[in-house]
Amino acid sequence: MSGLAAYTAVDPSIARGIGFQARPIFVGQVAVMLYGVVDTVLTGHASATDLAAMGLGTGVYSSVFVSLLGAINALNPIIAQHHGGRRDAAIGASYVQGLWLALLLSTAGGLFLAFPEPWLRWIQAPPAVEALVTRYLRVISLALPASLMFRAIAALNIAVARPQVVMRMQVLGLALKVVSSYGLVFGALGLPRLGAVGGATASVIVFWALLAAAWAHTRLDPFYRRFRIHWDWPRWSVLRELIRLGIPMGLSYALEATSFTFITILVARLGTSVMGGHQIVANLAALCFMVPLSLAVATSTLTAHAIGAEDGLRAQRTAATGIRIAVIASVALALTVWTLRGLIVRLYTSDLAVAAVALTLVPYLAAFHVFDALQTAVGFVLRAHKRAVAPTVIYAMTLWGVGLVGGYHLAFRGLWGMPWGVTGMWLMQSVGLGLAGLLLLGFYLWLPRMAAHRAVTGPTAASRES
Repeated sequence: MSGLAAYTAVDPSIARGIGFQARPIFVGQVAVMLYGVVDTVLTGHASATDLAAMGLGTGVYSSVFVSLLGAINALNPIIAQHHGGRRDAAIGASYVQGLWLALLLSTAGGLFLAFPEPWLRWIQAPPAVEALVTRYLRVISLALPASLMFRAIAALNIAVARPQVVMRMQVLGLALKVVSSYGLVFGALGLPRLGAVGGATASVIVFWALLAAAWAHTRLDPFYRRFRIHWDWPRWSVLRELIRLGIPMGLSYALEATSFTFITILVARLGTSVMGGHQIVANLAALCFMVPLSLAVATSTLTAHAIGAEDGLRAQRTAATGIRIAVIASVALALTVWTLRGLIVRLYTSDLAVAAVALTLVPYLAAFHVFDALQTAVGFVLRAHKRAVAPTVIYAMTLWGVGLVGGYHLAFRGLWGMPWGVTGMWLMQSVGLGLAGLLLLGFYLWLPRMAAHRAVTGPTAASRES
């Protein structure tokens, strides 16, 4: 088979395998996303101050968590390659060191969250909100170790093709989240009324319960015995690979998350109606993103299996199939949202001004989603190949350089003196994502040439290029 055919062919059996892996990942991701929706809905009925504090606190916690999560997710390609190569003992060793890394990172992140006063004063939030946010962050910082260690266990299960284990726990966690948040936000079920802090307390309960359940499952299920998981102190020989891959992955996660967070902050300058319309479309984008994200994780895992088994052709075919499925699914979903845009926006709001802004942004959302799917799918394939430095540089140039800086210029200064407002933000973010997708795809297609160069010059020279 020619090189071009290997990159473009779609194998039905591979497509079925990706779908089988992606379905439970999708359900689990949606369940986790609903954790935040539960707190938003319940806290919104408590008080405006509680809602504002919860919104700010959740945004800060999410930024810290996502940045650290990138480093933990380095476990996925590492363990998946070991699984493909049938190196069971190496899986256990990497997993245990991943737990240590999660504990170390959560300590640093927890200290940042527990002492927020210096940077909270810089934000200049109202005093009542600032005091409540401080309490919220100090409580939810206790959830960080459990949530990161649970993600390490989740990475193990996804990497060895058992995502349904993670899904079941995340769905059960949602049920516990609903009950505990309701009781602690409103003071029901014999629990104290804590408002926004109650939502944070419920998150602490849920994530430690998830960690306990996942840990017990790993210890008791005979399936995991083959990995010879046992207590071990931190070992630099194993941690080095996790850190080398995890740091650039964490940076790339942070670049993606913060670029959109800063756009939301900038949009707040444009008024309440514009902010409301932007939030509706941003929420739609987050919901739509669950589809390509699930497909990308499944594709990355199966590609890494093939790499670990030293089956280069299957790795290429798996990656090509996954990328094409993600793009096709995103186009179909974008067209669906476009067709049903009026109905969807009416479900979110009855405010005509907010609805008008949201409807104006839907065309940009359609392009945004397709480009986001492309860059996500290719980015995860590159992580399967343990390539993370070059993608991070690409994200910095496109998401921040083009998307954020270009969006700010177009929104507030415009072209020839005519500001574009919020549409300028969405347009440039879409352009940035599209450019990221194309550059990542170009880098991926260049990998075989890089491998050939490595064969001639040796691994040290080639590794400097990635």
